[in-house]
Amino acid sequence: MKLYYSPGACSLASHIVLKELDLPFEAVQVNLKTKTTKAGADFSAINPKGYVPALVLDDGRLLTEGTAILQYLADQKPAAGLAPAPGAFERYRLQEWLGFINSEIHKNFSPLFNPASSADAKDTARANLAKRLDYLVTALGSQEYLTGRYSVADAYLYTVLGWTSHVGIDLSSRPTLVAYQARIGARAAVKAARADEGIG
Repeated sequence: MKLYYSPGACSLASHIVLKELDLPFEAVQVNLKTKTTKAGADFSAINPKGYVPALVLDDGRLLTEGTAILQYLADQKPAAGLAPAPGAFERYRLQEWLGFINSEIHKNFSPLFNPASSADAKDTARANLAKRLDYLVTALGSQEYLTGRYSVADAYLYTVLGWTSHVGIDLSSRPTLVAYQARIGARAAVKAARADEGIG
């Protein structure tokens, strides 16, 4: 498999899961501004959507969208328990979390990273994120992980929470999330994926 990624982007979640599962893969860095790989290949020819993550399977098929990739990877080694079995109610709970992280947290960061966004758009995004982060604090409660055990959703949430420091959002008023970030960040696979991407 080949994982197309950009350092610290949402593709980090897929990178973490590949490391967690010890699956063989090649990591290919993409410059999202120029839409080229580190070797100079045209990334748009690989993934016409033009963004990461993109996963090319050994048979040449392309899979895009982080939430789909995360579930696909988890299903390659079901015994690892990174996703409940298809058909189990807990699987739908996992999908609920992936959908929430994707649409309510991840996407609210977009205006904050976009220099063309208006001040009003950024203020709205910050207000939305504050509500979602407060919800996370309540939903996590005293649990270590979103679904009660470590899953692909935790790799994804860890990744997007890492963006807070880049956009001036201070998590210190939410110690539950600070502890959660530290707990996930201490995992060997997370450290290995971050090291591979050059983000420490």
